Amino acid sequence: MKGRHGSGCDRKVSARWMLILCISSFSIGMLFTDRFWAAPDSNNLIISRRREEQELQIISGDCQTKRKPAQDRDIMGEVTKTHEAIQSLDKTISTLQMELAAKRSSQEFNGNNGGSPSTSVGNQPRKKAFVVIGINTAFSSRKRRDSVRQTWMPQGDSLQQLEDQKGIVIRFMIGHSATSNSILDKAIDAEESQHHDFLRLDHVEGYHELSAKTKTFFSTAVSIWDADFYVKVDDDVHVNLGMLASTLARHRSKPRTYIGCMKSGPVLADKHLKYHEPEAWKFGEEGNKYFRHATGQIYAISKDLATYISINQHILHKYANEDVSLGAWFIGLEVEHIDERNMCCGTPPDCEWKAQAGNVCIASFDWSCSGICKSVERIKEVHSRCGEGDGAVFSALL
Repeated sequence: MKGRHGSGCDRKVSARWMLILCISSFSIGMLFTDRFWAAPDSNNLIISRRREEQELQIISGDCQTKRKPAQDRDIMGEVTKTHEAIQSLDKTISTLQMELAAKRSSQEFNGNNGGSPSTSVGNQPRKKAFVVIGINTAFSSRKRRDSVRQTWMPQGDSLQQLEDQKGIVIRFMIGHSATSNSILDKAIDAEESQHHDFLRLDHVEGYHELSAKTKTFFSTAVSIWDADFYVKVDDDVHVNLGMLASTLARHRSKPRTYIGCMKSGPVLADKHLKYHEPEAWKFGEEGNKYFRHATGQIYAISKDLATYISINQHILHKYANEDVSLGAWFIGLEVEHIDERNMCCGTPPDCEWKAQAGNVCIASFDWSCSGICKSVERIKEVHSRCGEGDGAVFSALL
């Protein structure tokens, strides 16, 4: 009995130890497996990562060595300086070209006119001015000129004072007749000796030659006066000089400005109409409109544009209508068109209502007449009801 019991205990103990021995062997085997296989893979991965980091540091170091922020700033600074130098050079060249063209125009003008007392400047430099206003007139318009002199245009010492103090030059512009020293020319000479307010042009007068006359006016004015603006106005339009001057002064810093009441009327192909355009086919199909341009009663252009006309006057094309021609000359140029509606007010009561509201008009006329209807009789009324006051131009801020 005793021996049998002891034998059973030995079997049980052996089975237990066998189980423990198996588990221990498995654990030891796993330990050795991780040490000899997993560990080398981990070390290789670490070494590989370290190598990549070292390579990235080397590459990064090379890039930093090749391009430093300070060097980039230096390069950009040099580029900026070069660009500014080129712009300054372009501006200088443009200015010299304009001065050369103006001098050439002055010499040609004086040569063609034989040194007329009213226009000759000889070898003297051009006179500085703020604005030169050319009043378009004709041989038959003596009464219109007198009505302008009696209303908005200063006379005598006041005209010279306006030029000296404010730089505002005002002249009636007129050419000559087809016959040399005709009675018409002599009448203008006599009127000039009395008023000293004419600008004589190398141009044969004629209604259908207004485009040519406009070119000649700007070219002649540029040759005599170095002004910021040049204005053309008809002799049957009422003008408030103070409002005109202060309006132009607001655009003084702009290089190429074209100021007026902009319009785009129909191209008239019918030969029986007053403003018939012989070259209507150039503007497209029947019923098309002109490009935007200022109405011809009054408009202003800056010095650069007047000089452009002076330089290119021999190749600028003339259309039937003077205002269309001027607009065409600026197509394709970097020109700012300024639509100034105060330059095309109506006659009383329109301009009167605006004046009472504190919005004094620059110019007034009747659209139905392309000027003030019966201007000789009515311009005094327009001046009294819509005028800004005789001293307003001298107090205008320029």
